Amino acid sequence: MAQTNMLAMILAGGRGSRLHDLTNKVAKPAVAYGGKYRIIDFPLSNCANSGIDIVGVLTQYESVLLNSYVAAGGRWGLDTKDSGVFVLTPREKADSGLDVYRGTADAISQNIDFIDAYDPEYLLVLSGDHIYKMNYDKMLAFHKANKADATIAVRGVPIKEASRFGIMNTGKDNMIIEFEEKPAKPKSNLASMGIYIFNWKTMRKMLIEDMKNPNSSHDFGKDFIPVMLSEGKALYAYEFSGYWKDVGTIDSLWEANMDLLDSENELDLDDTSWKIYSEDTGITPAYIAETAKVDRAYINQGAAIGGEVKNSVIFSNVKIAPGAKVIDSVLMPGVTVYEGATVTRALVADNVKIGKDARVGSSKSEEILLVAKNVKGEDKNGKE
Repeated sequence: MAQTNMLAMILAGGRGSRLHDLTNKVAKPAVAYGGKYRIIDFPLSNCANSGIDIVGVLTQYESVLLNSYVAAGGRWGLDTKDSGVFVLTPREKADSGLDVYRGTADAISQNIDFIDAYDPEYLLVLSGDHIYKMNYDKMLAFHKANKADATIAVRGVPIKEASRFGIMNTGKDNMIIEFEEKPAKPKSNLASMGIYIFNWKTMRKMLIEDMKNPNSSHDFGKDFIPVMLSEGKALYAYEFSGYWKDVGTIDSLWEANMDLLDSENELDLDDTSWKIYSEDTGITPAYIAETAKVDRAYINQGAAIGGEVKNSVIFSNVKIAPGAKVIDSVLMPGVTVYEGATVTRALVADNVKIGKDARVGSSKSEEILLVAKNVKGEDKNGKE
């Protein structure tokens, strides 16, 4: 098979446990976002827009929906004779007897044969659960210009939050001189975005050696980056300044959706020069009834609004009855809010029904309430 310059591997096997009931039956990268998208649409669209033709998507937990979704590479234009999106599942069994990837690097190790078939010069490794736009071709140009062995995308974060991330400490020309995994006292605020470019031949040798190491956790951040630094390899930090959101918690997923209410938000899903592709559902336009009151809302196709919507994001096929109120909330596809019900500071999961006169959430709550089950009418606690 002919050589491709850079091949992408998207790590989409995380359990997403911090999203609670949202990921009980659906893999985190398949969770809905922004009305008509899924989280996996972002790295896949970035690959398509960056001219990357071959993409492997490594799935694991609750992956049935995700596998069928990404297998249709046509929605990203990656379904020609020279391009494709390929679903790759674990082949090795853990102590539990289940097929699993033991770490981020092990996920790549188990698929060396797939990568070798395309004989790439460079390997791009991506997290499949972040929302952002990035031109990976520009990152590759940076990698080549520095004659790097590895390039890691980083983004400046508030120093008070830096201890939540893997932090890159850099020297001259953004060369990485030290890596700290979630340091208690961070020396810089350059957080790893989980986006790596490796020279494939070098990385291939390391992966094979790592597979034989019983003491390794088989993780790029915990094992590979420290080893490469200790061996004096050239590692560089590629600074990214655009919109990027790790939607690993209910609050952060809510925040990422609420960011869409800002007409000048950095993500700009209406940007035709860097389009985010998704499933074309062919549903009808949104319907706003005469009884409706809408103030600062992001409303998607198929929604039917009869009540009051304020400072909220409404996904496709949501129905809000006359007399209902939705305030500071995110309603995912197929949600129904019945007459007289009020939803405040909540994220309501797919197809949930909020009963007549029910009260869900509170304007005084510091945390966002996840509503993942139907709520009976006149229920004051947001539970069945």
